[in-house]
Amino acid sequence: MAPLPELLTFAAVGVFAQLVDGALGMAYGVVSAAMLLGLGLPPALASASVHYAETFTCGASGISHLLAGNVRRRLFWSLVIPGVIGAVIGAYVVSHVPATWMRLVLTPYLIGTGVFLLLRNFRGGGRPTSIDAPRSPPPLGLVAGFADAMGGGGWSALTVTTLVARGATPRMVIGTVHLAKCVVSAAASVSFLVHMGAPHGTAVLGLISGGVTAAPLGALFARRVSPRTATLLAATAVLGLGLNNVVKALY
Repeated sequence: MAPLPELLTFAAVGVFAQLVDGALGMAYGVVSAAMLLGLGLPPALASASVHYAETFTCGASGISHLLAGNVRRRLFWSLVIPGVIGAVIGAYVVSHVPATWMRLVLTPYLIGTGVFLLLRNFRGGGRPTSIDAPRSPPPLGLVAGFADAMGGGGWSALTVTTLVARGATPRMVIGTVHLAKCVVSAAASVSFLVHMGAPHGTAVLGLISGGVTAAPLGALFARRVSPRTATLLAATAVLGLGLNNVVKALY
């Protein structure tokens, strides 16, 4: 049985990541993975734990969007097929690269993601949204799936922002991306299971319990906390880990 303090620590990570995701509609994976790395988990194990948890959390969210009519089949398949391929490749790479090297490789990704989140605060509203069922650019799902498996997150940040910037209806994008994320996470989880064996059970259980507990609070958090504040929290966590990796590499 997992020690209670350790379980509560991972649950707290799940709560924080879920609240940020509730306010932004993205960043659950990259925030939780960054915090797991900060707690000392190897990159592959951190990413695997996040994807095991996201298979359940995104599954519930994706099915809810499907029932609400927020999913478009054409967009779903154009994302999920290359996304699965990218996730399987990413899981293989991160599982076979030494942890020290992987941290160095992930450092630019984490810093870049943190900067990207900060820049979202200063961007304009973009052009009007009018495309109900957009097509996904062919490389988008592949790149997003690969980056997501490598870094433990980034699927929504890459797909949602790209598609909305192309003029797609936000609710259709978010619903379809969440359902596709469930399938991509499941594929990454199977790949991690094959290459690494059993996951870090305490981390997975903590992330799921924390995320489920915080899910009802997500809407309230989104109403009470401005997206700028939530973005700043997420960017600070991700940037902090990236800079910490830089410091460790220098000493």
